[in-house]
Amino acid sequence: MHCQLIVIDLTCIMKTKELTKQVRDKVVEKYEAGLGYKKISRALNISLSTIKSIIRKWKEYGTTANLPRGGRPPKLKSRTRRK
Repeated sequence: MHCQLIVIDLTCIMKTKELTKQVRDKVVEKYEAGLGYKKISRALNISLSTIKSIIRKWKEYGTTANLPRGGRPPKLKSRTRRK
C-alpha cells in the first residue's frame, strides 16, 4: 500500500480582504497630489497592482466605493436563509 502526501495551497482558496473606502480614498488623494504608483504603494504598504486597480476604477467610474459584482442571485431570500 502506498501513501501519498497531499498538500493544499490555501492561498488559492482563501479570499483576500477588501481595502476600506478610507484607504482607497487615501490612494486617490496621493495620486491627485502627484505621487506615482510606486511611491503610493510603498507609502501605504499596498501592492502595486492594487494601487493601479484602484486608480483605474476611480478614473473609469469616478468613485472608490465597492462596485457591484456579478454572479448568480441567491435562490433563497435573506429572510428564509438560516443563520
